[in-house]
Amino acid sequence: MIIDSLQVEPGELAEQTGWELKPEGACKGDRCVPIPGGVTDGAVDARVVAERLRMALVADERHGLWALGPESGGRVLASAQMPELELPDRHGRPFSLSSLRGTRVVMVAWASW
Repeated sequence: MIIDSLQVEPGELAEQTGWELKPEGACKGDRCVPIPGGVTDGAVDARVVAERLRMALVADERHGLWALGPESGGRVLASAQMPELELPDRHGRPFSLSSLRGTRVVMVAWASW
């Protein structure tokens, strides 16, 4: 959700994210998360929502905009850099993905579940 103020109207939050503000906090379906101190003058603080709902909050200060979300369950990427990865090659020897730095790589993954 793109916002131009850190104070978000409850209706806009519900429309864009599905999280509704209720007396018990922010609720989506049967899940409710308390938002202590997050609601003032009828608006909710996006910083509190981001922290409590584990959503990313990214600022574009040059344009005065913020991006909130999506829900991540705490699994937000800290950067666009791929983490160091070392796996065995087809002969069982360790192979580091960083050894390919500077070349294009296509990674194919498969899981049986």
